[in-house]
Amino acid sequence: MDALALLLERRSQPRLSTPAPAGEALENIKQAALRAPDHGGLTPWRFIVCEGGGLKRLGLLFEQSAIENGKSAKEVERAPQLPLRAPMIIVAIARYQDSPKVPRIEQVASASCAVMSMQMAAQAQGFNGIWRTGTYAQCELVRSELGLAEDDELVGFLYLGTPAVQAPPPEAKAAEDFFEHWT
Repeated sequence: MDALALLLERRSQPRLSTPAPAGEALENIKQAALRAPDHGGLTPWRFIVCEGGGLKRLGLLFEQSAIENGKSAKEVERAPQLPLRAPMIIVAIARYQDSPKVPRIEQVASASCAVMSMQMAAQAQGFNGIWRTGTYAQCELVRSELGLAEDDELVGFLYLGTPAVQAPPPEAKAAEDFFEHWT
């Protein structure tokens, strides 16, 4: 798939199965993340790759979070199953570094670009995924257990695997609804 087609046809895929990216494919995904725009060369990212027992560990953390945050019994029961919706999850963290040139928002944006790059690299190699956030990304317990500092941001969970179904083509949007031109 050429780069333009990849960008124009990009679609998140929530229905994922095995195999997950591995070997050279996973290394390509990691390298794509490390090529994200990075003003000042701060490399304001950290990633945790969860597979197998790591997915179960993340699920137990979600369950603990659900309990401590007073979620319903149904949500508590569902929480440990959430990471099992894909054979791999990459947790993406923006690691804020105090900088007179690079504000926090720019560092979070850089980490977010890294997530998009990873998803694009996965899709270019026949895999796909979906970038999820939700309440667990904002939970102080989850943040603490994943080793985030106070100023860090958990930018999301990138679920990756092999598409279980063919996704429909993305809905076309009218560019003029979102862009204005100043001449």
